[in-house]
Amino acid sequence: MDTFSSLLGYKTTDYSHNKKIALENIKKLNHILNAFCQIYEKDLEGDSAAPTPTLNGCIVSIKDLFCYKGHPVQAASKILDGFISPYSSTSVQRLLDNGARIIGHTNCDEFGMGGSNEHSLYGSSHNYLDSTKTPGGSSGGAAVAVQADMCHVSLGTDTGGSVRQPAAFCGVIGFKPSYGVISRWGVIAHASSFDTVGLLAKKINYIEDVFKVICGFDEKDLSMSRDYTYTSQRAKERYNIAYLKDTLSYPSLQEEIKTSTDSFLKDLKSQGHKVEAVSCDLLKYAVAVYYILTTTEASSNLARYDGIRYGYRTKQYTDYQDLITKTRTEGFGEEVQRRLLCGNYIFDTRETNHYYSTAIDLRQAFKNYFTDIFRKYDFIVLPTTATTAFKIHDCHITPEQMWLSDIFTVIASIGQVPAISIPYGHDNDNMPIGIQIIANQYHDNSLLTFCESILKC
Repeated sequence: MDTFSSLLGYKTTDYSHNKKIALENIKKLNHILNAFCQIYEKDLEGDSAAPTPTLNGCIVSIKDLFCYKGHPVQAASKILDGFISPYSSTSVQRLLDNGARIIGHTNCDEFGMGGSNEHSLYGSSHNYLDSTKTPGGSSGGAAVAVQADMCHVSLGTDTGGSVRQPAAFCGVIGFKPSYGVISRWGVIAHASSFDTVGLLAKKINYIEDVFKVICGFDEKDLSMSRDYTYTSQRAKERYNIAYLKDTLSYPSLQEEIKTSTDSFLKDLKSQGHKVEAVSCDLLKYAVAVYYILTTTEASSNLARYDGIRYGYRTKQYTDYQDLITKTRTEGFGEEVQRRLLCGNYIFDTRETNHYYSTAIDLRQAFKNYFTDIFRKYDFIVLPTTATTAFKIHDCHITPEQMWLSDIFTVIASIGQVPAISIPYGHDNDNMPIGIQIIANQYHDNSLLTFCESILKC
């Protein structure tokens, strides 16, 4: 397989002469890997019209949740069948304005709900290193597109780990910024207080190049921070780093991942950084808090898909209520229906105080925990996932086990802090292992600078 040329450095990143390679790899591999659900070859033609093309020649794929004017976007769901976006999301438009080219929409779990890319209208994506195994989810196609050199950078979304977990499974870098530093306008919503635009790439330079273009305030997204601006930084010689010892004794943690994490911590110490163990008593509540809050938000966000205004509509119905019921039953997949039912149950007036209010209180406790930790430490280190990539359609994995597998990634999402997964080592089957690094809210620049320094070591 053809691969992209090596970088010349952050200040002189060269994206030229790679369009041909990307398209050739898509044509060779996409029928096997199923990374792309739409390919826009014509959009790569011609010279950039951007006045300051800082990303000139950069080829970007976008998850099938990003609106791109004049192009279909479907959230990998039957419910949006035939929908063509009348506008581009803020992040996509900023890419285009700076010379990047959109090569296509990537496959994903329906509405971003899943951790294996198996819950998609387009079928499963496949891991390039072993096509019998999942690339992770929900941004599975985005990770494979980077993994197989089909683009320089993939835009994904990360609600509870949907960029970081696929990055770990595919051996690439996956960055979830702080909540509120990249606009969500024009990105199909899953859970509005968790959704973040994330980036995947093989090189930290690529992520920095794109991040500094698409981050920053957007008046169309009222959840954005007005205070955050991207600034280049120099790495410090010595950082204070904590690691979550609770994660290394987690019962389901794969032994090779524990070994790799221990090795990574030793490497940090050998580089002169101070590394200390900390505990997190809240960890046992993380998955419950995440799924209570995200399913309730999803049930609200997805109420708009009713077959009346756009998208799929059932062919036979007797009245208004029957139209909505049948359209949603036929249009939504099993995993989406499972989460919507959970969310609606929690919003039942008899259960709201018992579940939702408690989860809100615990979310604040997580935020307080991060505030306290980052008074002393610059970063927190932990595994990205408890296992490496598993087999597609593994009948031994229940929906509950799939939800529990998010335990290491959801804590950063609950706290709305930035986190990144970087590849570090392989298991006994030569599948990649990811190490996760978390920083304080709005310290995204510091996190990227730190990762750039250690990845060059």
